[in-house]
Amino acid sequence: MLLSTSALSCHYGRIQALRDIEVTVNEGELVALVGANGAGKTTLLRTLSGIEPASAGTMHFDGNDITNTSSDKRVRMGIVQVPEGRQIFGPMSVEDNLLMGGYTRSAQERAETLEQAYEMFPVLKMRRDSAAGTLSGGQQQMLAMSRALMARPKLLLLDEPSMGLAPLLVDEIFATIKLLREGGTTIFLVEQNAYMALAIADRGYVLEAGAIVLADTGQSLLSNDKVKEAYLGI
Repeated sequence: MLLSTSALSCHYGRIQALRDIEVTVNEGELVALVGANGAGKTTLLRTLSGIEPASAGTMHFDGNDITNTSSDKRVRMGIVQVPEGRQIFGPMSVEDNLLMGGYTRSAQERAETLEQAYEMFPVLKMRRDSAAGTLSGGQQQMLAMSRALMARPKLLLLDEPSMGLAPLLVDEIFATIKLLREGGTTIFLVEQNAYMALAIADRGYVLEAGAIVLADTGQSLLSNDKVKEAYLGI
């Protein structure tokens, strides 16, 4: 088990955004979290990465209690998030964006991982000197994912990677996610497209109003009548 939470809660002032969250992610797994807008999916990722503090409960990662560990230390431990909306550094070059992602790594590791990123997404190599803000939406998502991989994560947190992308680009991004999982990267995926997320997930969780209401294998959740009706439009 790489990541686990116990009775994890998070508040925004008096508003409780997460209630008693119990999730686990095993090494090498792709685990999907699905739910409606406003259910608390992004808040959970932000709590796991240390951007939002937990108001109750505990988190353990790679055998360590990280409940009160700062976000920068979590990156060094191997928890790396690709944020919703990509949040690249628009005025900076593509390559400088990537190098920013590897700031916790040695110069040799950065150079090695940079070449791997360019092999995975050749368009980024072609545009390496371009301002990142001039890339298309799909290219920016490739950049955001590659920037996170520069940190050589043990756990990759993906927040809505298909948001705002054309269908063909969504397929390309999901193909890349599958390749990462097949290459051994452990992934916790938050995704509005429940069908595509659960179709490639080993396991999945359904979040409603800040609480986990269903947990099962990806395929079992796809065939669950409640999930079909609420999230798959079937």
